[in-house]
Amino acid sequence: MIYLKLFWEFFNTGLFAVGGGMATLPFLYDIADRTGWFTHHQLADMIAVSESTPGPIGINMATYSGYLTSGLSGSVVATLGLITPSIIVILLIAAFLTAFHDNKYVNGAFYGLRPASCAMITAAGLVVSKVTFFAGDFPSGFSVKSVALAAVLLVFTHLIRRTEKFHPVIWIAFSAVVGILFKY
Repeated sequence: MIYLKLFWEFFNTGLFAVGGGMATLPFLYDIADRTGWFTHHQLADMIAVSESTPGPIGINMATYSGYLTSGLSGSVVATLGLITPSIIVILLIAAFLTAFHDNKYVNGAFYGLRPASCAMITAAGLVVSKVTFFAGDFPSGFSVKSVALAAVLLVFTHLIRRTEKFHPVIWIAFSAVVGILFKY
């Protein structure tokens, strides 16, 4: 039964999360709240792991969520649940591609989905920021270390963009050193 529920939750996520992997975050927070399969802090860890591993972030997060919920078989079921709606839609569009090619209603619908996708990604970013910068309750648990770390990395990122002479190894080493310094 857990596999069916896992498939269904991620099927809905894949069906309605338009705009890429980050657009799945509000759905994942909702799944965490309703099912208790994982916490918001575990979800923040999932984001970090999913961003650092190869592949699309949405699929990585579905795989990770499924693994946390029900092991290896759960990761397969959650991943299949997430990608099934996309496969169905792609097959339907491919079958009727010539009819949709210049359809003003279809073009208008996709144009209208852009702001919705942007809003979903913004909402996810705000939730991740809250988890990152506030350790406890919203106003009282403010983490000065997290804000300082974010500021240092933002400045360093800006320097990299301006010079573009930094090797990726330097970026990784600098980030690791700053992370270690801010940890203690």
